[in-house]
Amino acid sequence: MIRTHVIAAVCGLAVLAVMVELLRRRQLREKYAILWLGVSVVVVALAAFPGLLDWSAHRLGIYEPPNLLLFAAVLVLLLVSVHLSWEASRLEEETRTLAEEIGLLRMQVEALSEDSVRDKTLAP
Repeated sequence: MIRTHVIAAVCGLAVLAVMVELLRRRQLREKYAILWLGVSVVVVALAAFPGLLDWSAHRLGIYEPPNLLLFAAVLVLLLVSVHLSWEASRLEEETRTLAEEIGLLRMQVEALSEDSVRDKTLAP
């Protein structure tokens, strides 16, 4: 049992270190890192204080503490999935808008280029 808690604590600290390093290198935005930093802190806290999960499950009326852990993990993954779907939809709309603006700008550049060529051919 102690071995499981040590492994959980090491994994939580490893995730925490990786997130901090990704933030430091600016390879991960803060809004995404906050979730994973929170998860890693919770994992380390549960590993350091194993009775905390039992106490939390009992206070919530859950008979088996691992069920609470599984429910929390599924809930976190569901929220991440919904958030990433929302981000993808927003970025898709933004990409479409930018593509339309580029098309309009290209048309204007071509029209100006044609006017410039026509003016040069008409000049004496």
